[in-house]
Amino acid sequence: MFSNFFLKSFRILLLPFALLYWLIISVRNILYDKGIFQSASFGLPLICVGNLSVGGTGKSPMIEYLIVKLKDKFNVATLSRGYKRKTRGYALANKNTTALDIGDEPMQFHLKFPDVPVAVGEERIVAIPQLLHDRPGTEAVLLDDAFQHRTIKAGLNILLTDYNNLFTRDFYLPTGDLRDNKSSYKRAEIIIVTKCKADLSEGEKKKIVEEIMPLEHQHIFFTTIDYGAPYHIKSKKTILLNEQREVLLVSGIANPRPLKKMLESQSKVYYMMQYADHHIFSIDDLNDIKKKLETMEGKNKIILTTEKDAVRLLKFETEISDLPLYILPVRHHFLFNEGGKFDSLVENFITNFTKSIKP
Repeated sequence: MFSNFFLKSFRILLLPFALLYWLIISVRNILYDKGIFQSASFGLPLICVGNLSVGGTGKSPMIEYLIVKLKDKFNVATLSRGYKRKTRGYALANKNTTALDIGDEPMQFHLKFPDVPVAVGEERIVAIPQLLHDRPGTEAVLLDDAFQHRTIKAGLNILLTDYNNLFTRDFYLPTGDLRDNKSSYKRAEIIIVTKCKADLSEGEKKKIVEEIMPLEHQHIFFTTIDYGAPYHIKSKKTILLNEQREVLLVSGIANPRPLKKMLESQSKVYYMMQYADHHIFSIDDLNDIKKKLETMEGKNKIILTTEKDAVRLLKFETEISDLPLYILPVRHHFLFNEGGKFDSLVENFITNFTKSIKP
C-alpha cells in the first residue's frame, strides 16, 4: 500500500511532463486530422485492434478472438510491431522462428495458429506490401496495437479500454497511462470495455456508455475475462484449479490484477513472482522460480503463467520438461449476449469491403 501511494505521489510530481506530452501528441494528431501528415490506405480490409493507454487492455486475446472467428471464412494474417524482439525490420514467422525473432505476442499467435501468417514490422506501411508479397492470397490483415500508427488508415478500428481504468478517467503519461488524446476515441468504429466483472448490470453499462459518449456511428461492447483450463507447457495435459492447489504465479504482463483476483478464489494459496512487462527470462530467473517452488510445502503445487509469458520460457526446453509448469489461457467473453452482433460487424466489414473493390 505504501509503495502504491509513493508511486502515485511521484507520478503527480511529473505533471509538467504529462502536459508537455499531451501538447506533443495533440499537435501530431492535428497534423494528421488536417491532412498535413498523410495516412496511406490499402486495397484490402485492415482491422486495427488498439487502445489509448499503455498497459494491458486485452489486445492479444482480442486478436486471437478475431482469428478464431475469421480464419475459416477468410484468409487472414496478423501484423504486429514485434515489441522487445532482438531483430529489426520486416519478418514473417516460420517453423524456425522464436520469440526473440518476432516478439512474445506474435510468437503466441504463431504457435496457436500455425496456418495463419504472422508478420512483424516497426513500419507497418512498409511491412504490409511485404506481407502481401509473401502471402498474396491474404484477404484481411489484423493490425495488433496500431491505433497510434497513423501512417496507415485502417478500415475498421477496434478500441479497447479497461473497465478498471477507463480512458475517460485517465491522464497522460507519465502522470497517468494515456499515450493518446482522449478525443482520439472518435476515430474508432467499435469500442470495447474489457475486463468487466461478469455480473455487470444494465444500469452500470448505461452509466459507462453515457460517460464515454459514443458517436452515432460507433458501437460499444462489454467483455469479461474467461479463463480456460490450465495446460502443461510440454505435455499439454490440462488440470483444474481448486482449493487444494498451491500456485506459484509467474507473471511478466502489464496488468496481473485479474489473474491475482482469480487465484484468490480458485486456489488454496498462491505466491507471485512478478517481472516487468515483456520480460525476457534468463536461466537465473528460471533457477529462482525453481527455488521458490521448492520452498512451497504443499503436495499439489504448480507453477502457473500466461500464454504470453510461456513463449519466453520455451527456450529452456530441457529445464522445464519435468516442471509442473502450466499455462493459463485467457479469452474475451462478450456480456449481454452481444458477441454475435460484434462478430457480424467484423465479418460484414470484410465482405462489404471486398465487394466494393471488385470490378
